Amino acid sequence: MQEITIKSKPAVLEGNQLSAGDMAPNFMVIDSNLQPIELADFLGRVVVINSIPSADMPVSNRQLIKFNQEVTLLHNAVILSVSMDLPFALKRFCGTYGIRNVISTSDYKYHDFGAKYGTLIEELQILGRAVFVVDGSGTIRYAEYVKEQTDLPDFAAVYEIVKKYS
Repeated sequence: MQEITIKSKPAVLEGNQLSAGDMAPNFMVIDSNLQPIELADFLGRVVVINSIPSADMPVSNRQLIKFNQEVTLLHNAVILSVSMDLPFALKRFCGTYGIRNVISTSDYKYHDFGAKYGTLIEELQILGRAVFVVDGSGTIRYAEYVKEQTDLPDFAAVYEIVKKYS
């Protein structure tokens, strides 16, 4: 368990946090068309996993839009965003904001990602803000659990790691 803050108020992430060098656990989530997706579906490619509390929150909104706009800096990596938002809300959000370069998924059904990646906020039962970069062999090369949930992750660090492993 790791302590984080939400607008300076303490909260706790359930489970064990992962680090660079760990093997990335496979997980199952649901895409905006209600189809299951697993991390294993992308084996052989670099995957950026973007964990957010909700696409409708202003910071998460900016985070998704930035990854979508700067996809070229990610050297054709797969960008997989995960939240507890319902697939219908994700579809609406992506349509409204033109999100086409990020695969938006939901952990609402299985709670598999949050449990395996240690991003589930215990008090709220939503995902915490975090970013992981997984290389083509399934090794985590970058893991960032954002301490203050109203802050954005370190995009420059993500881009550098993706460039290194692409």
